[in-house]
Amino acid sequence: MEPSGRLKVRRLARTDLDAVVKLDAALSGRTRRAYFERRLALALRDPDLHLQFAVEQDGAHCGHALARVLEGEFGAASTGLRLEVISVAHDAQGLGAGRALHESLEQEAARRSIGELRTATGWRDTDMLQFLARLGYALAPSLVLECQVPAVVGEGGVAEPNDYERLAGDSADVSLLTAKDLDDMVRIDRQITGRDRRSYIQHALDEALRESGVRISLAARQDGAMAGYVMARADLGDFGRTEPVAVIDTIGVAPDCANQGIGRALLSQLFQNLSTLRIERVETIVAAANVDLLGFFHGAGFAPGERLAFVKRLQ
Repeated sequence: MEPSGRLKVRRLARTDLDAVVKLDAALSGRTRRAYFERRLALALRDPDLHLQFAVEQDGAHCGHALARVLEGEFGAASTGLRLEVISVAHDAQGLGAGRALHESLEQEAARRSIGELRTATGWRDTDMLQFLARLGYALAPSLVLECQVPAVVGEGGVAEPNDYERLAGDSADVSLLTAKDLDDMVRIDRQITGRDRRSYIQHALDEALRESGVRISLAARQDGAMAGYVMARADLGDFGRTEPVAVIDTIGVAPDCANQGIGRALLSQLFQNLSTLRIERVETIVAAANVDLLGFFHGAGFAPGERLAFVKRLQ
């Protein structure tokens, strides 16, 4: 695949790690090796869920793009492709390398009958905003919400629960998700969405359990029965981020447990766990039309952040 005389796009390989880390450090000013190691490992383990390309200029690595198939994150009803990283070396910019990488993603998405690409970027990142505009992206009908992780420090520097946490803790018993929770999660999700999304939930749960260093996805139970769950991930690197952030992909509460503080209990425990991991910010994306979920997150302290959500329709 050769979009121009000196450029060649190919699949990213394990042997590209050093070149990817070096290029990223030159662009961002810091090394994010752990992030790229994890992303490459996930792609090799689950190639159907990850699309990763490299572009070469005269045989030398000069750019890369990492994307992930979305099966149901953020409440999406259709499959999409989330563009997480697209980077081009300074001396290769303006030669069409970024467009060549993106065209490879589009071609593979079309081959898989994926109808749209989604991404997010800061409203101050004028270079990326212009790049996305040239590629045909438009603002998505969604809001990127964020919240600072609350921390109350008591004597001896030990975090103490605030009133929000005490109130939430009375609603349910909250603990880490396990592989045994799959059927209950599928049941609750079906009650909420009216669709069977077992494949998405299975993949998300498997990934959460494998990433043992950052296990933050949680289940809430009442009298031993699952009442709700939150699927979240802690990461450093998506969309050019250089500071750790937790991303909530899905939160669900059983309809017969609604208005009992289950969602609040899940977020409370999530915040406490993130504070222990020294992650100070949580982010999620909510459709602008989902007023109930927007209201829930607003009540939990979330507000629109400085990132904007974009989408490019392919079909």
